[in-house]
Amino acid sequence: MTVARATVALTAPVGLHARPAVKLTRLAKRFPARVRLRHLPDGEPVDAKSIVRVMGLKLRTGAMLEFEAEGEGAREAVEALCALVAANFEDGEHG
Repeated sequence: MTVARATVALTAPVGLHARPAVKLTRLAKRFPARVRLRHLPDGEPVDAKSIVRVMGLKLRTGAMLEFEAEGEGAREAVEALCALVAANFEDGEHG
């Protein structure tokens, strides 16, 4: 089974509040892989497709995040999610 993992810094000025969390979970749901998000260095991994779990992390600017995906599309999922975070959630979508 394919496993992919990558880290990215959360640089969005407002952290991971509701709107960015929705963008992140919507993007994660586009991939068939199981996707998890973890606050480094010692946070527990949560389902990146769950808005409740992602919001529950209460991530602030400067946090280091780790995405891990398993299964079909794992590498693509991790790359896309890291790119979204690195771009401060500016994905071209409005809302």
